[in-house]
Order: sequence, then C-alpha cells, then structure tokens
Amino acid sequence: MRKEEVVPKIGFAQYEVEFGEYDKNTATITRLAESAKGADLLVFPELGLTGYEFKDAREVERYAEPFGAGPTSETLKKLAKRLKMTLAIGYPEYTTRGCFNSAMLATPDGKLHNYRKLHLFSREKELFTPGDAEPPVIKTPAGRVGLMICFDWFFPETARILALKGAQIIAHPSNLVLNWCQRAMFCRCLENAVFAVTANRIGVETRAGRKLRFTGASQVVDPKGDTLVKATEAEEYVGLVDVDLALADDKHVTPLDDRLEDRRPEHYGALAEAQTQGTLA
Repeated sequence: MRKEEVVPKIGFAQYEVEFGEYDKNTATITRLAESAKGADLLVFPELGLTGYEFKDAREVERYAEPFGAGPTSETLKKLAKRLKMTLAIGYPEYTTRGCFNSAMLATPDGKLHNYRKLHLFSREKELFTPGDAEPPVIKTPAGRVGLMICFDWFFPETARILALKGAQIIAHPSNLVLNWCQRAMFCRCLENAVFAVTANRIGVETRAGRKLRFTGASQVVDPKGDTLVKATEAEEYVGLVDVDLALADDKHVTPLDDRLEDRRPEHYGALAEAQTQGTLA
C-alpha cells in the first residue's frame, strides 16, 4: 500500500429511535458511539434523536432547533471531540423561513457542518421546507465526506454532485421504509466511485394515522459496488470497516475510461432545461 493512501474506519449505528424521547435517544447514540472503538466516521439515522412521524408542522416546530445553537449541536460536538470521531446525524432544523429536514456533521476539532434535505419524501412535503443549497463536501480526518439524506438516494444527481465536488465518502442518514435503497446504492457507488454509509433505523412508529416500519439493513458500500458490512432488518448494530480512500480517488473504469472525465455535459443540456414537472421530449 502506498504511503499516501488513507485507510479510515467508517460505519453506521443502527438503532430504534423512540419518538419524542430526546434524552433516551441521546443516551443510545452515546452508548453506540462509545462502542465503536477506533472509528473515524460514524453515521447515525435521519431525525435520529426525535423520531420521524410528526403529526403536523406545528409539532415539528416543537422539536426543531437552530443549527449550531441547539441540544443536538452541543451533543454531537462534545461527543465528536471526546471520542475523536467524525459524527453525522439527522435532525429537524428550525429557521425563521421554516423547518428543514437536515443533517449535521461534527468533526473532532469542534466544527459543525449542515445540510438541508433536497428531496422530501411523502408527508415530509407537508412538514418541512425543501432544502435550498447543494449538498456539501467536508474535509474531515476520515476523508472528504459528502452529506445526503434518505430519499436523496433516489435522485442520481445528488450523489453525482457530491462526487464532482470531490467526496470520497457519502454519509447518508436515513429513515427508509421502502426496500429499494440498499440495492440501489450499488449503482450510486459504482457510477461515482465513492464509498457510501447508509445509516438506517429499525422499529415501528404508529403516529399521525399510519404505521411505518423501518427497513434497517444499514450498510457500507464501496466504489466497486460491493457491500462491505451490513446489518439485518431488525437488530441494533454498529457496523464498521476499514476503507482505502485511494479507491474513491481513482475514477477509472479501465485505463482508457474515466467515470467523470468521460462525461459529455455539452450534450446534457436538456437535463438542466427540463421543467421540474415536465418530461424530456
């Protein structure tokens, strides 16, 4: 292995989130992070301290907090610093322009970074304001980490923009209720030559007139599309694996084919011009 290759230990913490039980959920992520000895990057689920199935937008506001100034920010910063880990988790973000379904990332030096989910799923459209900026890529001790949240996986543009911005790893906090994502991440990772950590939750929430069962099966997938570590659909689990970031920096498919350099964006204009609700003709 070349000296410049970096081999961080990355992974996820999969657990059952108890709706509205902030202190209990905080104790859970603390316990799981402490058990992830040697981890450089640990990803928790979407809305990982509050629960997912809010009754209405007013209830979201009750649990939402400003980025950098709320209990989740303080919890994550202190935990990242104490354990010397980079940590990511989803949370409801309060702003004067509405509440966002967001994810924050904390690095061991005490810095926080934020991302607002671009692609809202199902009832989220009634509860949250859509994200208003490109997903970020953050330089961390674990490598260059991009953020996306749950249903963002369904739109290949999300992972592609992170790859174009230099992400080696995609941290993907999720509350998956469909069974497609875990299979689809093979393609997202292969087509972009990135690692992806999908941190899903387990359990059931029965609120707002419906019952949601979360699909678990959190996983780490590599740039070749191989699943390196995976949880079951129903167990609490911390999955960690050492990864060679040089694999994410090499975008070649063959010596003559490159995933990014061989793109022909001058012929993709219709993608940018198409209306959100329209079709390409």
